Amino acid sequence: MVEATCVHPSIADLCERAASQHLPLLGYVDPCDDTVFNRSQLRALIPELRALADGSAAEEAEAVREILALTVQVERKAHRYLVFNGD
Repeated sequence: MVEATCVHPSIADLCERAASQHLPLLGYVDPCDDTVFNRSQLRALIPELRALADGSAAEEAEAVREILALTVQVERKAHRYLVFNGD
């Protein structure tokens, strides 16, 4: 069941920048396939997102805020996942 979504147009750019900075989680989001993060992985993903937001243009920073809002929902309850859908 999908509880919430984020379709911000800057997500792809954000992931590309994460890849260029060799970030171990967000940098490996696959643009052509689904990438799934569980609650445990969010402990590493959230700091990556916050670090990217610090040096982001307004559009990317907005995308980070929207993704961080989704992470709050994932953290609230077991068996929830943050999924980046590829093509």
